[in-house]
Amino acid sequence: MRKNMVTVLLLGLAAVGLLAGAAAAAEKAEAEKQGILLVAFGTSEPEARGAIDRIVETARKTFPDAEVRLSYTSNIIRRKILKEEGLAIDSPLIALAKMQDEGFTSVTVQSLHIIAGEEFHQLASVVRTLESVRGKYGFSRLSLGTPLLTTLEDYRKTAELLKRKYGSLGGDGGVVVFMGHGTHHGANASYAQMQMIFDEEGLPFILGLVEGYPDLEGVKRRLASLKPRKVTLVPFMVVAGDHARNDMADEEDPESWISVLRKEGYDVEAVLKGLGDGEGLAELFADHIREASGSR
Repeated sequence: MRKNMVTVLLLGLAAVGLLAGAAAAAEKAEAEKQGILLVAFGTSEPEARGAIDRIVETARKTFPDAEVRLSYTSNIIRRKILKEEGLAIDSPLIALAKMQDEGFTSVTVQSLHIIAGEEFHQLASVVRTLESVRGKYGFSRLSLGTPLLTTLEDYRKTAELLKRKYGSLGGDGGVVVFMGHGTHHGANASYAQMQMIFDEEGLPFILGLVEGYPDLEGVKRRLASLKPRKVTLVPFMVVAGDHARNDMADEEDPESWISVLRKEGYDVEAVLKGLGDGEGLAELFADHIREASGSR
């Protein structure tokens, strides 16, 4: 009888131990709930979102232990797609608040911006604010990944990516003209540095901006000195959105880049694909996520 009682007691203790172990494991899993918030400027062009979707899917495959979410920094775009499509995409602040409410404790916020301009610095302010009160707000770790062009290595990797994608278009006397957005922020100098890398590596690439310097006039001066047989326009943006479709490639608009350069006598074609379309860019951003999360 006594032996049976001891056996029952031991089984009971084992069961308690197993339950305690399971509870501890569950608590640990909850405590380590990981998330990645990708933050893009956004686009109101549905057919252009594939570039962003590819970055999201690459992040999910690369970091299977983390839940990946997406937010847009542009209030105008978020409101427009909500009104026209009924598609709700959170701002970074709302997205982070939801993640905190759902128990995420370890979160990497990854900028999908090209340069560290105004939009990126606004995002950085949000992250810094939440980081300063993380003991109260609930995040044990909250880090921010940098834009595409940050370090010299970033510029060189981007140049190599563009060489693989578009280098063949620069053969036999051709030139590729990239259209970037541009900004009044001091980070606009990043585009000039990108052009210097192109020049240093002997690539037949010209970078101009819709807003800022170097502008279309600067592009025309470079083309005049190169006298290319053919010009190919390509968006220097994550997505081929409104600027690419209208400011760059609209053949009906006399002020679009394709119309202006054709008037200059060049044989011009446009590629309506963002840098995020196809392979390469998503993998570069994945490297930034690793660096920000300390997983390298």
